[in-house]
This record gives sequence, structure tokens and C-alpha cells, in this order.
Amino acid sequence: MSLRPARAPARRPLAGERVRLEPLDPDRHAEALYAAAGAGDPRLWDYLPYGPFADAGELRAHLARHASSSDPLFFAVVEGATGRAAGVVSYLRIEPEHGCIEIGHIWFGAALQRTAAATEAIYLLARHAFDDLGNRRLEWKCDAANARSRRAAERFGFTFEGVFRQHMIVKGRNRDTAWFSILDTEWPAVREAFETWLAPENFDADGRQRTPLR
Repeated sequence: MSLRPARAPARRPLAGERVRLEPLDPDRHAEALYAAAGAGDPRLWDYLPYGPFADAGELRAHLARHASSSDPLFFAVVEGATGRAAGVVSYLRIEPEHGCIEIGHIWFGAALQRTAAATEAIYLLARHAFDDLGNRRLEWKCDAANARSRRAAERFGFTFEGVFRQHMIVKGRNRDTAWFSILDTEWPAVREAFETWLAPENFDADGRQRTPLR
């Protein structure tokens, strides 16, 4: 367990084998993100505090507000195979003095969901948070009713810590918030699990996983 302050994340790309996390840029990413958001997942915006968007212009204006923010710090998830943005992730509640940082505002277009590229995007954020920035704690929070997000957090190695009742009002509804975390002492084992799962030999010729992420 480290007691040293962490470093704040910079607005720079994070590159992996399957995806590249690029600082969000409406001029570069809005068109592809609008296409990704509109393809195949009617529940995409259910638990986010914004969306859906009536047209590409409305999404572009929304992305422009996010692109100018430093906390949250937003990235577009760009697929290596196509070079197109297919989702958004961010760091938020960035507290270098406490060595604490959160991953949030995550949305993946339907084509990116449940893929190795999506898992790698989360791995890149976690690895950067711990290995490069020196954080002690990485958080994941979601609406307690969001079963998909809760399953994802557990699959990615986060530990469930409990529910904050009546934590927020989002889109006119009550939100109880489920909290999850990974600590720096837990990260080496979580990192190994990510890297074992992401290894090319874990996938068959059709891209199907041989062993699930544990």
C-alpha cells in the first residue's frame, strides 16, 4: 500500500493492440460516435445522465462540452481495425493527493460491446491509473439497477463495496449507486488476469475466447 500522492492523468493517447484511447475531439470523433451510438443498443443511454441525442449535431455539441473538461477527462475508444471511434470512456473524481481515481461515463456502441477491444479499453485505463500514475485506488460506480455495469465491474476484477442509497437524482429518477474498487495491492493479480485473457493464444481462429476473464 502506497501513501505517496499520485499523478494526474494527461490529455494524451493510450495505445493498445486492439484499441487506442484518444483525447475526445468532436471534429474527429463525433460522426463515428453518432453512428456507433445509433446502431443496435436501444438501452445504451438508460443509466447515463445524458442522451439519447436527436441528431449528430446535438451529439457534437455534447461532446464539445466533454472535450473541454479536465475532470472528467474523456477519451474516444478508437478501434485499431477500422480507425473509427466506437465508444467513450473517462477518468473522473481525480484526487492525486489521495491516490484515488475513477473510471466512468463509459458507453460503447453495440459493435464494441462484449469484445476483446472493449475489455482492452478498460485494461488500458486501469494499467495507466496504477502503473503510470501511481494511484492507490481505482473506482467504478454505477446505478445499482444497472445489472450490465455491475456484471462488467466484477468481471474486470473490481470488488463490490456496497450501495449508497438515494445517492442521486438522474433524469428525474432516484439513483442508488453501487460502488466497486480495485486497490494497488490487488492490481498485480488483476493485471495478470487481464493480460492472460487478452493474449492472442486465448482466442481461437474465429475470435472466440478459450478461457473467460476471472
